[in-house]
Amino acid sequence: QVQLVESGGDLVQPGGSLRLSCAASGFTFRFYAMSWYRQVPGKERELVARISSNGVPTNYADSVKGRFTISRDNAKNTLYLQMDSLKAEDTAVYYCYGFASWGQGTQVTVSS
Repeated sequence: QVQLVESGGDLVQPGGSLRLSCAASGFTFRFYAMSWYRQVPGKERELVARISSNGVPTNYADSVKGRFTISRDNAKNTLYLQMDSLKAEDTAVYYCYGFASWGQGTQVTVSS
């Protein structure tokens, strides 16, 4: 059974940082590209960042380039998203995606 379990979401002030994690199981993680998406109420889910199976290349939405970093540890079957210089508009539920499966999401709220 495929499972993607996100963690690390929190309330943070503008300019702050968070690191999201996604623990994967039920498939051979190291063989698959992985992605982070985010969604706010009333809007479509949008791609934030993508990483290939071996970590290179990576791709980012223009809105997060230079502030977010996607990475993975294939030995730990874990995907990460380091988010720096957070803005109010980064507030969303963040989802891990891979092997045609979604995690349950983790809430990130950026507010003073």
